[in-house]
Amino acid sequence: MALHLLHLLAFSLLFAVATPIRDITDVCSSQIKDFQYLNSTGLHLELHHPRSPCSPAPVPADLPFTAVLTHDDARISSLAARLAKTPSARATSLDADADAGLAGSLASVPLSPGASVGVGNYVTRMGLGTPATQYVMVVDTGSSLTWLQCSPCLVSCHRQSGPVFNPKSSSTYASVGCSAQQCSDLPSATLNPSACSSSNVCIYQASYGDSSFSVGYLSKDTVSFGSTSLPNFYYGCGQDNEGLFGRSAGLIGLARNKLSLLYQLAPSLGYSFTYCLPSSSSSGYLSLGSYNPGQYSYTPMVSSSLDDSLYFIKLSGMTVAGNPLSVSSSAYSSLPTIIDSGTVITRLPTSVYSALSKAVAAAMKGTSRASAYSILDTCFKGQASRVSAPAVTMSFAGGAALKLSAQNLLVDVDDSTTCLAFAPARSAAIIGNTQQQTFSVVYDVKSSRIGFAAGGCS
Repeated sequence: MALHLLHLLAFSLLFAVATPIRDITDVCSSQIKDFQYLNSTGLHLELHHPRSPCSPAPVPADLPFTAVLTHDDARISSLAARLAKTPSARATSLDADADAGLAGSLASVPLSPGASVGVGNYVTRMGLGTPATQYVMVVDTGSSLTWLQCSPCLVSCHRQSGPVFNPKSSSTYASVGCSAQQCSDLPSATLNPSACSSSNVCIYQASYGDSSFSVGYLSKDTVSFGSTSLPNFYYGCGQDNEGLFGRSAGLIGLARNKLSLLYQLAPSLGYSFTYCLPSSSSSGYLSLGSYNPGQYSYTPMVSSSLDDSLYFIKLSGMTVAGNPLSVSSSAYSSLPTIIDSGTVITRLPTSVYSALSKAVAAAMKGTSRASAYSILDTCFKGQASRVSAPAVTMSFAGGAALKLSAQNLLVDVDDSTTCLAFAPARSAAIIGNTQQQTFSVVYDVKSSRIGFAAGGCS
């Protein structure tokens, strides 16, 4: 798919595309208690499940779970391509004379896929500009650059909840010049080259594995969370934003990169963040800053030359009903393992997955089997909350463990079927968000470790 960034459309049509749509109905207003605050322990934000009806930007209620799995598979493919350092066949064209800011720029290069975003990602709110306006943003540990849609949306804006950011309404907005260090840092953050307009504005290109993308101006402005404001935050001001981003305004990147939100706020808050990914019937949180180290069991972050922005750890074992899987210990480390907030279904090395599938099916022999569902081949009749599922534990190097409840082990794919929320891996194993739900997970980048604690959302 070619990305025609500056393929100028009729200006009236662009404004029609960019017009903000009405916020979702407030049927959940009594349940939503958004919080944003900074205290002595850091910055705290509320997180919402993408399929929660109380999310400020929910996935459509009638979206079939097959679509979630298809999107999830695209994310897996894009992560695999990143690890293989394989560029996409798509190209972006930055043509001349779209407007004064982007005029005179021309580039046609292969785009490297990032991680697909949208139906598997959690959302929160972020304030931007002076005076600040709140925007619903996807949170992604697999991405670095934060960006959001900006008027006048020279090419395209997807439908979002709430207003599109208008740079002219912010007294602290500034575009970033091509000679700035942050412009030079873009390739490591987006895996795509930056470009430069004739008016010396740096242009970013962020592309994702499902053919979604955002292209626009690299900018800086004041970012705010609650009553806390931080100046000179670098982000992408998107002028061409197309794909599966839900009703969010954009994306917050938390990967290990100097342009991510984590690294930009680290001088004042520190190099760590914690989250609890909620189920669709509850709410969770994202916190940047200090945390209580005593409540977690830890596993080291593993260094990898494959992609130094992602979070790698080492899976060391699994048990079902207290019994280790019938695989060698080396099977768990046969592939690199990533922990990721935006992947829904965990991927395991094939031999480990096969052993897990057999062990869970044997432990649930009293529950009627159901037909395979899309990429999920170990399915049962009933719902995760009502079937008798075995205790399953995932163990990691260093002694950290995830003791999975039925809701972490199984995922309901329709009203009468639940399936094992695991699948065989391709080039990398991935610990997805179904298994992480309701746990407190800390990413302590300074100490190079990741910790888990049960009961995080309570």
